[in-house]
Formats: sequence, C-alpha cells, structure tokens
Amino acid sequence: MTRALVDTHAFIWWLLDDDRLSEPARETLGAMDTPMLSAGTLVEIAIKRSIGKLGFHRDWTERGRSEGFEPLAVTWEHAVALERLPFITASGREHRDPFDRLLVAQAQVERLPVVTRDPAIAAYGVPVIW
Repeated sequence: MTRALVDTHAFIWWLLDDDRLSEPARETLGAMDTPMLSAGTLVEIAIKRSIGKLGFHRDWTERGRSEGFEPLAVTWEHAVALERLPFITASGREHRDPFDRLLVAQAQVERLPVVTRDPAIAAYGVPVIW
C-alpha cells in the first residue's frame, strides 16, 4: 500500500510508539510510501494542544514531516462530499464529529483507506486498517 489517511489517535500513537496502536496499523504505517494526514487532523491536534487537551511532543509537526507524513488539503470535492455525508448512528448516538466526518469525506473522494480504530468511521463504509 502506498497511501492511506491516518486518524489523529493513530498518528499520535505512532509518534509515541504507543502499544495502543494495533500491529496491523503499525506494520501498514511502517511500510507505507505516503501516510497522509487530513488538514482537519492537523487542525484538530493544534486546537487540542492550544487548549491543553494534548501534551505530547512539542515538535510534533517536525516529527510528522521527518517520518514521511504528508498533509492532505481540503478541496472543493471534499467539501461537497462532506456536505452530502449523512449523519449516521454509531454506538447509539448520532455521529457529528466534524473532524471524523471530514476524514470520511476525504477518504471517499480520494479512495483511500483510513488507519483508525474508530468504529464510527468504519460505519460510513470506508476501508479501515486496524
């Protein structure tokens, strides 16, 4: 596999070498030519760091770049797909997380699997690696 979108938790766990990252996800990321990070993922991490919800590596952007992660910009097509994306029920609640929904829209448009353990993303029918 050459490209896949990487969800926020998977990216963080990769940088931290955290055991919560599944072995298939770890192997995929290690073998991938271009692991992709949604622009939404970058924004989500920046927001959470700025409000004190994430305290990992101050150099996370440099580390991500040095490990080969590439940002995936939000295009017009992604915005249209996001707007048309239905609100699904996952774990008994309507799934409304804007960062997850953007990730799903980008995965659909770009025809990319997503490295994630999030069952709500899988519920949209995009291929998931975990």
